Amino acid sequence: MSIPDELLVDIAALVESEHSNQMSLTVVVGGAVITGRLAPEALWRRRVAEVLKDSDRLGPFAAAFMSPEADSGPPRESKPPTHLHFHLARILQGSLGLPETGGMYRIALADVSAWTVGDLSYSDA
Repeated sequence: MSIPDELLVDIAALVESEHSNQMSLTVVVGGAVITGRLAPEALWRRRVAEVLKDSDRLGPFAAAFMSPEADSGPPRESKPPTHLHFHLARILQGSLGLPETGGMYRIALADVSAWTVGDLSYSDA
């Protein structure tokens, strides 16, 4: 298991502290390029739970994403984050970003092999 980049852990901690929810980031994980915007874990969990609740088949899984931290705002403990929580994220494949509308991804910081600030997008120009 690799050791997470300390600077990336610091960025994730700033997002978790809810100082900013506008941080765009692009990461390489297992050879895949994922680009999008970071969200605090509690917000990410709430949004995933909302989507699941609206599904007839997946509704029961919504409870797994709700936690005391998701309801109470920022985490009470000051442990360093272990994951990045992306929303409006896309996996870049050739000239496509999948899904087109963006998805919700949870990525272990220890699995990130490269990263850059910003949201990569393709142009047809």
